[in-house]
Amino acid sequence: METQHFSYDNKIVKFFAYATILWGVVGMLVGLLAALQLAFPIFNFNLAYTSFGRIRPIHTNAVIFAFVGNGIFTAVYYSLQRLLKARMFNDRLSWIHFWGWQAIIVSAAVTFVLGITTSKEYAELEWPIDIAITIIWVVFGWNMFGTILRRRADHLYVAIWFYIATFVTVAVLHIGNSISLPYSWIQSYPVYAGVQDALVQWWYGHNAVAFFLTTPYLGLMYYFLPKAANRPVYSYRLSIIHFWALVFLYIWAGPHHLLYTSLPDWAQSLGVVFSIMLLAPSWGGMFNGLLTLRGAWDKVRDSATLKFMVVAVTCYGMSTFEGPMMSLKWVNSLTHYTDWTIAHVHIGAMGWNGFLTFGMLYYLFPKMWNTKLYSEKLANAHFWVGTLGMIFYALPLYWGAIVQTLMWKEFTPDGLLAYPNFLETVTQILPMYHVRVLGGLLYFSGLFLMVYNLLKTAASGKCIDNEEASAPAIVTDTKRSNSEGLHRWLERKPVQFMILATVAILIGGAFEIIPTYLIKSNIPTIESVKPYTPLELQGRDIYIREGCNTCHSQMVRPFRSETERYGEYSKAGESVYDHPHLWGSKRTGPDLAREGVPGGKMYKTNVWHFNHMLDPQKMNAQSIMPKYPWLIKDVLDTSSTPAKIRAMTTLGVPYAEGYDLIANDDLKKQAEEIAADLKNSGIEVASDKEILAVIAYLQRLGRDISVQK
Repeated sequence: METQHFSYDNKIVKFFAYATILWGVVGMLVGLLAALQLAFPIFNFNLAYTSFGRIRPIHTNAVIFAFVGNGIFTAVYYSLQRLLKARMFNDRLSWIHFWGWQAIIVSAAVTFVLGITTSKEYAELEWPIDIAITIIWVVFGWNMFGTILRRRADHLYVAIWFYIATFVTVAVLHIGNSISLPYSWIQSYPVYAGVQDALVQWWYGHNAVAFFLTTPYLGLMYYFLPKAANRPVYSYRLSIIHFWALVFLYIWAGPHHLLYTSLPDWAQSLGVVFSIMLLAPSWGGMFNGLLTLRGAWDKVRDSATLKFMVVAVTCYGMSTFEGPMMSLKWVNSLTHYTDWTIAHVHIGAMGWNGFLTFGMLYYLFPKMWNTKLYSEKLANAHFWVGTLGMIFYALPLYWGAIVQTLMWKEFTPDGLLAYPNFLETVTQILPMYHVRVLGGLLYFSGLFLMVYNLLKTAASGKCIDNEEASAPAIVTDTKRSNSEGLHRWLERKPVQFMILATVAILIGGAFEIIPTYLIKSNIPTIESVKPYTPLELQGRDIYIREGCNTCHSQMVRPFRSETERYGEYSKAGESVYDHPHLWGSKRTGPDLAREGVPGGKMYKTNVWHFNHMLDPQKMNAQSIMPKYPWLIKDVLDTSSTPAKIRAMTTLGVPYAEGYDLIANDDLKKQAEEIAADLKNSGIEVASDKEILAVIAYLQRLGRDISVQK
């Protein structure tokens, strides 16, 4: 058989590795700032661009799509070439992918700082950037599949299965969740509303975690862990079961983020059932990783690289046990809307993704620069500092979540809420927020030990940008032999493999999403629910711009503790005109679903809202809410009102024909009424300020249901 000579492209791997390190520093630095802001509100700096609501999506997107994203591409570009015995399909595509992805990251940071956001968790980017993501993702897939099709290896190794599933599923999720109707050159409204938007969002949100933070990193684990330990994967058969069960089951589990909400019960039950089933394949993958180290545990003692990988796989096991447990309704009733979710997510992000990335980088740099790691002691120090950081980060949040949820639900012997003021529950967990800052600082400090260690390692060697290699050419037999297993045959058929994986992930999404559109009883109509007035619509968009929905939910669950605190529980038909939904996933502040009901449990006057937005600490010294003085100073841009009304009308919101032409007249009239009310209470404010729109929106919340009753 003829031996062919070629070279591996290490230069692209090097650049992705450097980008991983850079964005890791940036993303975690912003995360540390966000943690400081929750512990000490002064760190919001009273500036629009640095307030918690705006920097929080910078942190999440920088860690997920910049740090982890570049880590994925580092792993894929390095391992794929070696597993397929082929250079990447096209060098130009590789560099378009690299620079395109970095440009997307920078544009995301800029738009979030400016308050340009869709507010949808892990999908906050607006439509032009979504289109750019789609293009660059296609470039990545084109390059990957081109390499697979011209491979010199007969079969696709398990890591490549996970890379393929990642590509097709992220494409489906991103396109499905990002469909929106632009009303300007940069901003849009999602086509989905209310219940449908919530279901599609968490179909995407849960599986963004599954197919961006999990499946590609399982591919990374299956390649780098055996390489670092110099041991074969424990079980090929377990790999097959792990892959197909995970790919099929994961896509069904999204509704467990919406338990006890207005989502139909059948969809909630599906989410619970499939979440519990996920435990088996997830732990199968964990055991396959850890048992790969059989007979090699002595190496873990001496190798920081293996220490990082072992703890990463263990954190994967912990997170994938915790997720199904949190999907049980009785557990969810305690953990949802608390910091338990934040701790759970960070065990996955810091432990599974962070530590596996660190382990990969410690393995790659000596290999690619043909030298030894500069300091094994520094790497071990990084491991222990990072591990302590995770512990000090997560444990206080778990403890604080238990304290707060029990306080939310506690009643006096007389049947009254023991802590009717939500802020009472926040002040009790502030010490936990302080300890979390320490944990984040430790984890962040460990990152600098790694940066120094890797740069010194690179300086002591030389990266061979084009690494010479050779392999025999293969002739792929299209027929399946009698002795060949079905899956072994499928591993020689990448196109069929991709199609089968796509079908597996489409089934769950179709079964969950389609009925909410075709069966009207899923979302019963409430006649009293009306579209937002133009001023309320503008106020809602400002509310989204400032990230208020990050800390405030708008979903009263059917628990006695919640109806006593907030009022009537939320109905599916309430949010039929909400593009997007704002049900929320965390309560750093109280729920606002009934905020505007006159005489209701949550009702506040216009004056209260004005003073609260201007200076929350003046209203209550223990508040951790940022100040919003710019809302009082900034003039409301009403030039966008007609376009917004037209977009909403196109999406099915029943505004009268031609209303867009007179909408600003109604806006001005309502603003003047609020300004007059404030003036009667001694507050002089012009009727063209943004604060009036925000007040109008807050005073609208829950009123439609109040009218119905």
